[in-house]
Amino acid sequence: MRAFRLAYDGTPYHGFQRQPDVPTVEGELFAALTRLGVRSGTRPDGYAAAGRTDAGVSAVAQTVAFHCPEWLSPRALNSELPGAVRAWASTETSADFHATHDATEREYTYHLWAPEASLDRASAALDALAGTHDFHNLTPDDELTTRTLETNLSVDGSYLIITLRAGGFSRQLVRRVVGLVEAVAHAERDDIDRVLSSEELSGPDGVPNAPPEPLVLTGVEYPNLSFERDSTAVKNASRIFETKRIERETGARTAGTIAKIVKN
Repeated sequence: MRAFRLAYDGTPYHGFQRQPDVPTVEGELFAALTRLGVRSGTRPDGYAAAGRTDAGVSAVAQTVAFHCPEWLSPRALNSELPGAVRAWASTETSADFHATHDATEREYTYHLWAPEASLDRASAALDALAGTHDFHNLTPDDELTTRTLETNLSVDGSYLIITLRAGGFSRQLVRRVVGLVEAVAHAERDDIDRVLSSEELSGPDGVPNAPPEPLVLTGVEYPNLSFERDSTAVKNASRIFETKRIERETGARTAGTIAKIVKN
């Protein structure tokens, strides 16, 4: 059994989990393994993934594990993966390792554009959400809605960098936490105690999802594993994602020029 770290740009994909008739990260992975002769059935033997990111969400620490031949290194896997999906590290695991169940912590980072937000209000909101709570009003799940959340807030120019850590996350929890913090930071609502209460909130009182594109799965912890970076794969992935960064910054400048001229 071998575990691989995957980094990917989630914007072209309809999420991580394989779905019929739409592009997904897992679909790309399985297709690559088929072309490499590693997968012949529905999925690789012993396969599991650390989590299922939503459509548009990116990752740098997604982790997948499965039985494979010794020659399957990150660089070998990348030879059949598209540029938006890169394996960059790997490690041998025990035969009974499970990438989902054996993860002890997951970390998500959200880059929130909020130049007019109150940092004090945002920080207070995250502090109130930290700890163990029943987050039933921040997820569509009906079960396992009680989670222990660690929060962190930093500022980078006009962006609030929101980092959330937990053993596991209910569906949509991260994006709804960000949506709630954003609303509080802009003085659009001030009811975190109510959101965390047993009261069921819906309709206009509910908390919407923040957009998925600024969200990145930045960490998945396995206490007994030490991943080895593949130097060639790391250089390749760094080059690809740096190119994407430049392309998007250039696109943003172009759009900004248009907006400025139209406005004035």
